[in-house]
Amino acid sequence: MSAAEPTAGRADPTAGRADPTAGRADLVHNRVAMLRAERRVSRRELAEAIGVHYQTVGYLERGEFNPSLHLALRIARFFEVPVEFVFSLDEFPRIGPVHPGR
Repeated sequence: MSAAEPTAGRADPTAGRADPTAGRADLVHNRVAMLRAERRVSRRELAEAIGVHYQTVGYLERGEFNPSLHLALRIARFFEVPVEFVFSLDEFPRIGPVHPGR
């Protein structure tokens, strides 16, 4: 559906879902928060290094914002890893044991 197409009378397929990103075909998964924590880098420090506002880093980590290719490459360069290590169209596998009931 293009931006010019009317939406009246159409149900929102994501209405009522607990996860606001569920069902989004354009979602880009990322490991930014994990990398920041592992390297002990604050959102502000990362933001200053890559030239964005610190809130942008938060939006990115929560999946509320997809980075441009240029921004994704700057983030990967900052962490000195391939861009595919930081960003993916598929969910990343969990790292570590899964604890049922937690």
